[in-house]
Amino acid sequence: MNEVAITAQNLRKTYRRGSEEICAVNDISLDIEKGEYVSFIGPSGSGKTTLINILGCLDNPSSGKLSVARKTVFGNGKPLSEKELTVIRRELFGYIFQKFYLIPTLTVLENVLLPRTFYKKPSANENVSELLNMLGIEKRKHHLPGQLSGGEMQRVAVARALINKPEILLADEPTGNLDSARSQEIGKLLNELNQKESLTVILVTHNPELAKTADRIIELRDGKIFS
Repeated sequence: MNEVAITAQNLRKTYRRGSEEICAVNDISLDIEKGEYVSFIGPSGSGKTTLINILGCLDNPSSGKLSVARKTVFGNGKPLSEKELTVIRRELFGYIFQKFYLIPTLTVLENVLLPRTFYKKPSANENVSELLNMLGIEKRKHHLPGQLSGGEMQRVAVARALINKPEILLADEPTGNLDSARSQEIGKLLNELNQKESLTVILVTHNPELAKTADRIIELRDGKIFS
C-alpha cells in the first residue's frame, strides 16, 4: 500500500450570508497518496477552490479532520496555532495560483528566490540554474515579469513554488489566464514534475484536457464528490 500524503475525513466548510448558511464543502472524505496526481473539476461554485485551500492548510474547515504527512492538522482537539500552520505550509507545500503574483520590480531570479528570504529548507537544491533550466526560463532569469509572456510568467511562478522542494504541489486554475498552447505547456510540465520528481500534485481546473493529464479525476458538485 502506498504512503498517504493527505487524508480528509468528513470535511465541511460553511459560510453565513445574512440569515442563509452556505455549505461550500459538504462532508468530503478522501485520501491522496504520496506521488499521486489528482485533479478536481466541477462547475463554478462547486467547492473546488475552497476544498483545495483546506487541503493546503490555507483555510480552516468548519468541521471534520485533516491529516497531512501523517500529522493531524485539523480536527484533533485543540487547533494548531497560526505559527504551526505556517511551518506546515512552508515545509510541505508549494502553491501555484491563476494569478501569477510576481513582484514586477524583481527579476525572474529574484522572484524565484523570494521564498528563501523567509525560509530555506535544508534539503532544498542549491542549484537554482538547474531548476530554471528544467522549466525553460534560465535564459530569462535577469528579465522583469513585464518582459515575459504569460506562459513564461506561470513557469516563474512554478519555479518559485518548487524552490524549497515541497512534497505537495497545489495548483489552483494554473492555466486560467493562458491561451490553449500555453495551457498545454503547463499541463505537460505538471505531468513531468509528477512523473520525474515523484511530486504529489493536486490540481483544480475548468480545463477538461488539463484534468485528463492526472492519475485521478474527482468531480465536485454542490460541495460534494459527485464522481
